[in-house]
Amino acid sequence: MNTLKYILPLFIIALTFSACKKKDTEKQADKDEEIIQQYISDHGLNAIATGSGLHVVIENPGTGLACTSNSNVRVAYKGYYTSGSVFDQSSTSGIEFNLQGVIKGWTEGIPYFKEGGNGILLIPSALGYGPEGNSSIPGNTVLIFEVELIDVL
Repeated sequence: MNTLKYILPLFIIALTFSACKKKDTEKQADKDEEIIQQYISDHGLNAIATGSGLHVVIENPGTGLACTSNSNVRVAYKGYYTSGSVFDQSSTSGIEFNLQGVIKGWTEGIPYFKEGGNGILLIPSALGYGPEGNSSIPGNTVLIFEVELIDVL
């Protein structure tokens, strides 16, 4: 019984922090969705909402091989913020990687294209770099990527 008086308060504290974190995550998801919807509207895009918060604009679906979320691929890309400021870009020949080794927005979004396909991924922060961000990308930032699936390897 004596142990219970210590464990119960710790359990209640842990539960409270968990509930607060979930509310913060939901608030951020709502903010990200508003930002993405405004971007879609401002740029006249026809985007597919995937249900995870990701939105995909398919400019050309491609005609080559399809990939899965586990595929090795070569992708050319340009990444920028909703302001239009570019934070990263590949060469036109692209880069090779496994889709399990990149941000969740790419793992989910790239398989919407076949080889030769291209479009835009509008990625909420939870599917990008989350609240922590990355060296040059602030936390809780919506990311926009123009992508071209060059090869499924």
